[in-house]
Amino acid sequence: MSDILLSPYAITLYKIGAMVGALMGGVSVMTWIERRLSAVIQYRWGPNRVGPMGLFQPIADGVKFIMKEDIIPRDAHRPIFILAPAIALTTALCAFAVIPFGPMIEVAGMQIRLVILNLDGGLLFALAASSLGVYGLVCAGWSSRNKYSLMGGLRSSAQMVSYELALGLSLIGVLLVSGTLRPVEIVEQQAGWFWNWNVFSGWQLLGFLIFLIAGFAETNRLPFDLPEAESELVAGYHTEYSSMKFAMFFMAEYVAMITISSLAVTLFLGGYQLGFPVPFEGWALWLLQIGAFVAKVGFFLLLFVWVRWTLPRFRYDQLMTIGWKRLFPLALANIFLTGLLVALEVIQR
Repeated sequence: MSDILLSPYAITLYKIGAMVGALMGGVSVMTWIERRLSAVIQYRWGPNRVGPMGLFQPIADGVKFIMKEDIIPRDAHRPIFILAPAIALTTALCAFAVIPFGPMIEVAGMQIRLVILNLDGGLLFALAASSLGVYGLVCAGWSSRNKYSLMGGLRSSAQMVSYELALGLSLIGVLLVSGTLRPVEIVEQQAGWFWNWNVFSGWQLLGFLIFLIAGFAETNRLPFDLPEAESELVAGYHTEYSSMKFAMFFMAEYVAMITISSLAVTLFLGGYQLGFPVPFEGWALWLLQIGAFVAKVGFFLLLFVWVRWTLPRFRYDQLMTIGWKRLFPLALANIFLTGLLVALEVIQR
């Protein structure tokens, strides 16, 4: 029995359960943080009734979504309408599978790497999974048989194409420096002091900024929330959704935020690496490294919230201009400069 409980398949299931639980817990925490931080920015109270400082508000919201009536429009395409929220949430969860959230640890004499899928093409898997999320939005807009929803779905597809290109190109500089598509190896190459992180030692500051801006557009967050745009499209692609189907879109957005933040940390900021040497090993170091990863991701999640409640929404022409006339040329320039620097470094050796 113990062999079954400690088999590689069982350990993978444990890691999947831990990942999904942590992501869903992070979604709950982020809903509270967003509402409280937005209240601070706007000089108001925010949630403060359910529990101390409104800490139990996410639980109340969950119960509210479960108890709400689940309405499906009469003319909607029912199979696609029901499937769309699941597509959005599932793809957001899958993209996190290749991100190492901690070092290799030892449990009961076994070496366990804190990543679910340690793939050779792990980075490609993450990009593919995250880009598939747009199908959930497009299907939701089309299947609702609602003009506002359809317009939101079309906007999401155009936005995804425009910014997925810049986002993917911004990572080529990291690949040129690291020489691998495996996120675990990319993190291990950034060990030691913080100046070994790719954003510094790999000359990838420009690539990092492009990735960050494109990440905002990928997650449909302000100032890039044109697919929802409540002042123009009521609620965009999820106008006709209610109850837990709407909650799944809500959760997918926050999971996508966590995934994009984790990718930024993994590829540019050392992942779980502390950025400085410590005089101890074992569980103390492992827990500290996991905490460092969580802290770095938490910083970017706070940045997502801060930007949302600070900047106004772009016009649609501005959105396209930034994606095609600004970020795309800069991403190509970053590839050229990185390739030139890598070539010069090889020549000097």
